[in-house]
Amino acid sequence: MPREFKRSDRVADAMQRSLANFIRTEIGDPRVGMVNINSVVVTRDLAIAKVYVTVVGAESDAEAEASVAILNKAAGYLRTLVSKDLTLRATPKILFYYDATAIRGQVLSSLIDRAVAEDLSHHSEENNSEEG
Repeated sequence: MPREFKRSDRVADAMQRSLANFIRTEIGDPRVGMVNINSVVVTRDLAIAKVYVTVVGAESDAEAEASVAILNKAAGYLRTLVSKDLTLRATPKILFYYDATAIRGQVLSSLIDRAVAEDLSHHSEENNSEEG
């Protein structure tokens, strides 16, 4: 009977929980702000962990990229903390990437909501003019 989940997926899930905790509690740099970890992708050989993050409250992409740069500078420290938290033979090297998909999703959702609202108001205006 084959396994349902690959080892790299289980390691990625554990690293996501561990990193979320350590970024919140151990990274004291106020420039980082509040970070959401959208996903962690670990290579099959468990050598590299790509961590995709969104920075909550970032005014611009440049500000979010600056926070990600700070996280990448602290990646070695975070890797040490994760290795102590998880029992792995070798802890993957951590690379942080800014993930703007959640923000793009919110923008698209608001555009769709606005279009639907305009369409509804346009239909109600047509119905009122036909009745009168």
